[in-house]
Amino acid sequence: LLIEKGVAMGWTYDPTNIFARILRGEIPNRTVMETPHTLVFHDIRAQAPVHVLVIPKGAYVSLDHFAAEAPEAEIVDFHRTVAKTCAILGLSGADGFRAICNTGEHGHQEVPHYHLHILGGRPMGRMVEPV
Repeated sequence: LLIEKGVAMGWTYDPTNIFARILRGEIPNRTVMETPHTLVFHDIRAQAPVHVLVIPKGAYVSLDHFAAEAPEAEIVDFHRTVAKTCAILGLSGADGFRAICNTGEHGHQEVPHYHLHILGGRPMGRMVEPV
């Protein structure tokens, strides 16, 4: 696996987080697909008929950390895996889906490992209330 503790530009990766443990095989998951750099699995607290998490196998805390430091091959693999996942789950097309990435305290990030929620199968409603 590509998990390792790293510190860069204020990002400190915690290798004991639940997603790191899933990647090491310590916690089971319902895998949708896996590639050399990415894992997709069903969220155990689904908020929609379809709710999966897409995570890089590398030690990245957040989207900005991933975007700043992941090698091109990991970034491409992650995004192509998102597209394949949406096709596999029947989310591509007119009805669409919602992709959410929570970052930091203000973004209500619960697990300090970069992850993208893909939700679909019903109308999602407004994303945030107007200010």
